[in-house]
Amino acid sequence: MNRIIENIISATENRVNNLADVGTPQTISTRSLTRSIKYAKDSQYIPVIAEVKPASPTTHNREVTPADAAQIARTMEKAGACAISVLTEPDFFHGSLENLEHVRQAVSIPVLRKDFIIDERQLYEVESDLILLIAGILGDRLPGFIALAKDRRLQPLVEVHDRVELVAALDTDADIIGINNRNLKTMEIDLATTEELAPIIRKHSPDMIIISESGILTPQDAVRVIRAGADAVLVGTSIMKGDIYENTKLLVEAGII
Repeated sequence: MNRIIENIISATENRVNNLADVGTPQTISTRSLTRSIKYAKDSQYIPVIAEVKPASPTTHNREVTPADAAQIARTMEKAGACAISVLTEPDFFHGSLENLEHVRQAVSIPVLRKDFIIDERQLYEVESDLILLIAGILGDRLPGFIALAKDRRLQPLVEVHDRVELVAALDTDADIIGINNRNLKTMEIDLATTEELAPIIRKHSPDMIIISESGILTPQDAVRVIRAGADAVLVGTSIMKGDIYENTKLLVEAGII
């Protein structure tokens, strides 16, 4: 892993050490990403998962309070986003669980918790519709985390970057696979990653939901990965910088001829 990722995981380990043991958890009434994507496709739109992203280890978009997060998410939904991703990692991405809670109350579309999940207790911290599980971080523990998420009625979005991680993910009960175009070892981004992996997924599991993540900066980028086989795109930075409504709308309507 890149040093940045190692530092994030170390900070996450310190954070989860303070989590309380899980009591009697409740299952969650979730909103279906599959249905939301289908609705966008049927409307001839590109399914866009728009991300409330205050910052990253290398960029700073804006400070986002819970009230700001809710307003941003409403704007994204109004512009046609099929789902909202919310960063909850506090140290490097300036996210928070409170942001996610406010977003989920503010919108009617599915909400993804995006964080570095390394401890089972994190699955009980907050209600969301989807949760990100990174294959390259969880390794052999991935199947167990997928099963636990599904027990809570969370929809696990399993993120992969290369063929080795993909093979491992396809050997689980994953229904949604995210292809991260960013190499977590070098931090370099290449949309060709989606072009390489999406056909493999589609051949193995025709009904799998495929999401292309990272490096989608323009409507042309969105069209490129959708044509490669992705069902949806997850976009943060290029939406957050500037006019959020227009940036989201441009991506959503990129497939309209």
